[in-house]
Amino acid sequence: MTLQQFMNEAISPWMREDGPDSDIVLSSRIRLARNFAKYSFPILADEDDLDHISTFIRKEYENQSFQSYKSFSFIPIQDLTPVERRVLVEKHLISPHLAEQGHSSAVLISENEQVSIMVNEEDHLRLQLYFPGFQLTEALGKVFELDDWLEEKVNYAFDEKRGYLTGCPTNVGTGMRASVMMHLPALAWTQQVNRMIPAINQLGLVVRGIYGEGSEATGNIFQISNQITLGKSEEDIVEDLQSVARQLVEHERRARSRIMEQSSKRLEDRIYRSYGILSYSRIIESKEAATCLSDVRLGIDLGIIENVSRSILNELMVLTQPGFLQQYAQKSLTPNERDVLRASLIRERIQLEN
Repeated sequence: MTLQQFMNEAISPWMREDGPDSDIVLSSRIRLARNFAKYSFPILADEDDLDHISTFIRKEYENQSFQSYKSFSFIPIQDLTPVERRVLVEKHLISPHLAEQGHSSAVLISENEQVSIMVNEEDHLRLQLYFPGFQLTEALGKVFELDDWLEEKVNYAFDEKRGYLTGCPTNVGTGMRASVMMHLPALAWTQQVNRMIPAINQLGLVVRGIYGEGSEATGNIFQISNQITLGKSEEDIVEDLQSVARQLVEHERRARSRIMEQSSKRLEDRIYRSYGILSYSRIIESKEAATCLSDVRLGIDLGIIENVSRSILNELMVLTQPGFLQQYAQKSLTPNERDVLRASLIRERIQLEN
């Protein structure tokens, strides 16, 4: 695929598929941090070493296929404009940290965008694989196979006692971050989520916003991931995360049922007001858009709003971000211009549904 193809579609092909509990769990992700043996890690490496790694990855894996994940595209970060970098961050194909890198940094992306491999980020390689819905175990099994495929040609930095060696000490061991992206509007509306976050943190997990560390949980979307990578197996880490995520799913379902029983008219009023704002606004800021989209997605999941696709939340959450708006307009936009274009695109998307 060409870079332009990755830029043109707000929603990745795999995101159009439903998975288990996809009314609450939007996606499951496994990320592995890996480094080449006998090369300094990116924080200390000289340009020659980083160039060697980038060139090697391009030569060995560009246009290659791994199982059903076909035709990996190699995209050098230095070749991207600031807007293009931001779009790839908004689509979760690269990290904000990689977007700030230049020479020797790159990303390999599969055709369906389910797999991306970041090159010379905080580590030499960061493999990430997504599955729709609640499929952590399936994602773990597949990322193991992807890891083995790469290891056929790459000698990883590994210590028998410490495990995989990484640029940041918090990733040493498995080098793994497992995460689920969850839509929790009922728990947020009833303010239960604020009480749950400290308890989740005490279990060795962390709750972040939609773009990971340092980001805000806009649109009632929360990313739950492990903090501990050393002293536990990958399977144990995933099992712990799954246990907590299952409880959150159950709590969210109960909260939705309780709201429907006790405050159904207030709930319907809120959902339809948000639907009206999205359908008719001429100017809308990103935070208000995210809140309204969350309400409408809840209305779709509860059967209050019919004949509107559930994937509308995933799609418009990306489509209405600053980077994608400017990519769509093919020019730099002021905040006010973005707010006007955001409202226009949302109206067009809802009209398509109708």
